[in-house]
Amino acid sequence: MIDIKEIAKKVIAEEASAVQRLAGFIDEDFEKVVELIYKSKGRVIVTGIGKSAIIAQKIVATLNSTGTPSVFMHAADAIHGDLGMICQDDVVICISKSGNTPEIKVLVPLIRNVGNEQIVAMVSNTDSFLAQNATYVLKACVEREACPNNLAPTNSTTAQLVLGDALAVCLIQCRHFSSRDFAKYHPGGSLGKRLYTRVSDVFDRENTPRVALEDSIRKVILEMSGGRLGAVAVTGSEGKLLGIITDGDLRRMLEKYEDVDGLKAGDIMSVSPKTIAEDELAYNAFQKMEKNCITQLVVVSETGIYKGMVHIHDILREGVV
Repeated sequence: MIDIKEIAKKVIAEEASAVQRLAGFIDEDFEKVVELIYKSKGRVIVTGIGKSAIIAQKIVATLNSTGTPSVFMHAADAIHGDLGMICQDDVVICISKSGNTPEIKVLVPLIRNVGNEQIVAMVSNTDSFLAQNATYVLKACVEREACPNNLAPTNSTTAQLVLGDALAVCLIQCRHFSSRDFAKYHPGGSLGKRLYTRVSDVFDRENTPRVALEDSIRKVILEMSGGRLGAVAVTGSEGKLLGIITDGDLRRMLEKYEDVDGLKAGDIMSVSPKTIAEDELAYNAFQKMEKNCITQLVVVSETGIYKGMVHIHDILREGVV
């Protein structure tokens, strides 16, 4: 009976080893390709056939999402009309393990015919037709496949994938591509919301429970109850934030004092409330709440003027986390 777990572990170990060897193949050609793409006024056209075509699509998706305009072109479709998508300023990357497939042999001269002289090969066989006819060669070399018959693309496609990621990350660094840039290309889902949703987008500007220093405890309770945020801000002149009273402060007050009739808001408030600016990311607000084990933050302006409160439910409702 076969040992499934051992086979799986062996495949993972072989692919990890193939990836590790790639570091030794990073040479001047790799560096020149990154510079070529970075300085290019055109797009990156990535082509391949079979499993290499699937890897090409993933590389295109990664490049597009990180600020490098890219297009996938299937090698077989290219020689039946899709070649027209290539412009003179585009950088063409051809992916093939063997570098000798019939479609690639037909395609490379045709790419040159449309005026695109600089072809990049991502190939395992550096003696192949593709490698010999490319301007630059990215070496995705593997000794064998993880497949027991050494046939199914496994190590080779993993190597291509990782080499594509290496290209993309180098270009991210060259372009100084920030998390804000990333957010522009990923507006959907929790990832996008995490990167662009700000506190100003989620907190209720109309619900701003507040009291003054000299206000009674009765008014504090009524204001807190009306706001339904479990807290009320204590403000001074022109709305300056002075402190906060939470439902926890009210409980502690009842434990400490037998007679609360004479107490004022200023007697029980916390003078150092956790605050956050309107333009801060909502995800940062969530992290701050988690770190301090609280459910709301006081929203303030740059000058410390009270604007309202952002509650953890506001952030969860928006799908930021």
